[in-house]
Amino acid sequence: MLSQQLVNGLVLGSTYALFALGFTLTFGVLRVINLTYGFYFSVGALVALSLARTLGLSIWTALPAGALAAGLVAVVVDGVLLTRLRRSKAGELSSLMVTLGAVLALYALMAAFLGTDIQRFPFGFVSNTALEIAGIRVSQVQILIIGTTLLLVLMLFVLLQYTRLGLMIRALAQNEDAARLMGINVDATVVAVSFLSGLLGGAAGVLIGLNFNAIQPFMGETMMLRGFAVIIVGGLGDIRGALVAGILLGVLEVLTAGYISSNAKDAVAFTILVLTLWIRPVGLFGRAQAKRA
Repeated sequence: MLSQQLVNGLVLGSTYALFALGFTLTFGVLRVINLTYGFYFSVGALVALSLARTLGLSIWTALPAGALAAGLVAVVVDGVLLTRLRRSKAGELSSLMVTLGAVLALYALMAAFLGTDIQRFPFGFVSNTALEIAGIRVSQVQILIIGTTLLLVLMLFVLLQYTRLGLMIRALAQNEDAARLMGINVDATVVAVSFLSGLLGGAAGVLIGLNFNAIQPFMGETMMLRGFAVIIVGGLGDIRGALVAGILLGVLEVLTAGYISSNAKDAVAFTILVLTLWIRPVGLFGRAQAKRA
């Protein structure tokens, strides 16, 4: 049924959008391509899983704990890797290469300590009951995923538009030197952006883990291609674009798996990425920037 597939696609797309929000926030504000972002995704899921197994915490506690842990890890890792590059105003290629090497090392260390086997949340961690409306079945996990995504997106919007921190973040995104001259604590703002992006990535990791009930250290690696596709299709650094493109990608993947082949769904992100770069390189909401001599 098409309506059921669309609901499933909306759920999957919500997690993609949430993942891409943190990714595009980092690029849009700090102007760095941070490949360790996929690691934060894995950290959030694994911390929530560990807390659920060892302490018996509920999803309402494990989810925010996993997201917060990922945010703290992001602050440490970004500070160690990117602070020197940012202060020396190194190009985007420098951050790409540094974080590529770092994420490979981080994944290897995580796999060495935790193993690479797929792990699952305890039975009954989230109720298996579902609502059925007009023939469409919506599980409690799906409701949780959509509700959490909406809540985090709303909180991010309010923070960016109506708080002093949001004003500082927007000023930093426009021009770091001008922000510093206006008395903004740039270093503290960078830490806040790293924390927020890690938190969003970690929350997305927990939600994807719930959606498929399959968690392992390298799960963030497979999400990075989708993250790149989403931020490029939506427009680099554009939050609205990340939301729209994330949901679009999720819906297209589910429809491809349902009506063509489940083996073909992994090619959807790459196909959309290539078509966007061919037809509209700036993305759906991006604007071409004039080059100055």
